[in-house]
Amino acid sequence: MADRVPQSYGNHTRFDPLYHFFALPVIMLTVIVTVVHCLHRRNWFSVWLVIFSIAIVVLTLKARLYATKLQDRIIRLEERERLYGLLMEPLRSRIGELSEAQLVGLRFASDGEIPALVEETLAKKRSRAEIKKSIKAWRADYFRV
Repeated sequence: MADRVPQSYGNHTRFDPLYHFFALPVIMLTVIVTVVHCLHRRNWFSVWLVIFSIAIVVLTLKARLYATKLQDRIIRLEERERLYGLLMEPLRSRIGELSEAQLVGLRFASDGEIPALVEETLAKKRSRAEIKKSIKAWRADYFRV
């Protein structure tokens, strides 16, 4: 863990090399190849290959979307518990006003800056990106896919 680069807003985005740089390009290329093949050889099988390759793209993207949505739901639960422990009233009673996106953005904030950041987020209705940009003491998350 000591060899990890400290996270910040500029470098917190993660790529999965097998997914982003192998599987997706191969699948997208397959769609292009099947469309070209279908244009040169118009028959029911060529059309079926195009439909099937598009279905594989949809399946691949939806699987990724489901995984990230599940992670967001888990982060929402974790952050609500964390905020409940860190915030005092009246902010504690307003945790429910934070959106899922805001909670996901707040997960990177250190415990010390959470109260002020939550108050500011609620007052100014900040977006996930705005929250992340305003964090001064970044709390790294190396497990996000």
